[in-house]
Amino acid sequence: MPPEPERSCNICPRLVAYRGENQADHPDWWNGPAPSFGDQGARLLIVGLAPGRTGANRTGRPFTGDYAGKLLFETLLKKGFAKGQYDARPDDGLELVDCMITNAVRCAPPGNKPEATEESACRPFLTARINALPNLQVIVTLGDVARRNLLKALSLKASSGVSGHGAEFQAGPYLVINSYHCSRLNTNTGRLTPDMFEAIFHRVRDAIDAR
Repeated sequence: MPPEPERSCNICPRLVAYRGENQADHPDWWNGPAPSFGDQGARLLIVGLAPGRTGANRTGRPFTGDYAGKLLFETLLKKGFAKGQYDARPDDGLELVDCMITNAVRCAPPGNKPEATEESACRPFLTARINALPNLQVIVTLGDVARRNLLKALSLKASSGVSGHGAEFQAGPYLVINSYHCSRLNTNTGRLTPDMFEAIFHRVRDAIDAR
């Protein structure tokens, strides 16, 4: 199994149909599985849930074009896991440093909610993506659904490890650190603040430097 699905991947009928609707309405959008983005030699992998309709589904780059990406990339720039400038465009020249971003489900789902069957169908790509990173040490999961998908991708029980923002545990050779998702909903309600999010990546830096 390759670490990235083909642009024309048709494994999940509902997601393919939704992609077709978006293609008809917006033929200039990416409208396909969002490929992972970042450094092939990364020691850090960030796992989200799925592309947003007007985010990665539009731009073709994970977390690019929506609010979640603004907070994520600004934080990565501050913590040295990115360089350049984030302008919410895939051609903005932003580069990730020692870091890669991927999603548990690669195609945008209706209502931003993939079904369990779609998570299962796409999971081999997550497993392959992890296996293709030879230097990987730390994985940050954005949201509890991403955490459960990661564990299943590592052939562990979904209940393994601890949940909650800032919780961390060992999953095989990898240190997993959980974060609330950097969505507008979480930040607008104060569930996740920029300082809380930055603290996650401060911890990542300490963990990587200690190894």
